[in-house]
Amino acid sequence: MAARPPLPPFTRHTAEQKVQAAEDAWNTRDPHQVALAYSEDSVWRNRDTFLTGRAEIVAFLTAKWQRELDYALRKDLWTFDGNRIAVRFQYECRDAVGRWWRSYGNELWEFDGEGLMTRREASIDDVRIAERQRRILGPRPEAERGRAFPVQ
Repeated sequence: MAARPPLPPFTRHTAEQKVQAAEDAWNTRDPHQVALAYSEDSVWRNRDTFLTGRAEIVAFLTAKWQRELDYALRKDLWTFDGNRIAVRFQYECRDAVGRWWRSYGNELWEFDGEGLMTRREASIDDVRIAERQRRILGPRPEAERGRAFPVQ
């Protein structure tokens, strides 16, 4: 498999690039594209779900985006060291009956020398919102890149 730059050890700049690349990929809602950022044997904890390997990641993301409609995400770098990055994120989506949700989370990422994520741990809380409260309306505009996203 080809390297997936930027590669560790991360600098502030390369960690920010890695976070933005992840945000961009997840906003495509393409499970196969997203899975390419993870090693073949990547280990995940997503809320109460544990996964290993790309095939499980693809299946998980496929089901997620069938359930979480109009999904739009923002990720912000929290900190980094060596081959690890910590991220804060928020996403919004609606469910099948039209209720809107904002999900707040933190992720811990670990990468191999080729820049593939070998471990991802995500803790996520969901908050019901009214449609008028939405503020994540699709992929991040170019002018907002590099800016932290407010908590509320």
